[in-house]
Amino acid sequence: MHKRLFPKVNQFKYKIYYLSLPLSKINQGIENKYFKTNRWGLLSFYNKDHGQRDNSAPQEWVQNILHEHDIDKADGEITLITMPRVFGYVFNPVSFWYCYDKNKALRAVICEVNNTFGETHSYICAHEDQSEIKNDDIFIGKKAFHVSPFIERDGYYNFQFINTEHKISVTINLFDANDRKLLLTNITGELSPLSKNNCKKAFFAYPLITFKSIFLIHWQAMKLLWKRVVYIHKPTQIEPKTTKTLESKKKE
Repeated sequence: MHKRLFPKVNQFKYKIYYLSLPLSKINQGIENKYFKTNRWGLLSFYNKDHGQRDNSAPQEWVQNILHEHDIDKADGEITLITMPRVFGYVFNPVSFWYCYDKNKALRAVICEVNNTFGETHSYICAHEDQSEIKNDDIFIGKKAFHVSPFIERDGYYNFQFINTEHKISVTINLFDANDRKLLLTNITGELSPLSKNNCKKAFFAYPLITFKSIFLIHWQAMKLLWKRVVYIHKPTQIEPKTTKTLESKKKE
């Protein structure tokens, strides 16, 4: 779900699917007839689509980010939630790296954001004391990346993660520099096993989902132009390409 509140209201809601991939399992036989890792398949995952984008192991990239930001309690499983390649093609507006401790408590989430200009930026959400991330926690992070050519690169995000045994939900809301709520976004999904039958069901229920994703991004852009929302040219990307949330608070 995506809803823009001003200067013109624009809202859409689509059914999609993501993969939830524990990195420790990627090279341990999770492939099936419809899903492949680092090779072509109807659905597939490639190391080169994430992190350094040089085909290196994504675990190293995540662990380096955690180390750089002194997050040492996230010493357990790392799970990537992302769209797969479909027929070899993918565009991921945002992927999520869930970083757990050895007791399976969520300690950090890295939101890896991509724009249609070929750039990427990652927001690191974690408590200052590295305490467990709860479902009602909200993380506040300065907007540091140009995503939409119809929204200025200023303001801040609120990030919230609902993480249960059977459900994943991510809410990211954008506020402008005057603290006005500008954009509401949410991705919610029920978890099911990465089995051959479930991959087949997803593939045929939502065919060419990644092609549809990039088409719909441009379709929504055309709608905003039709509504005479001002187009903003892309500024030079800010370095570094990772930023940590500024603070955290409980949901009001």
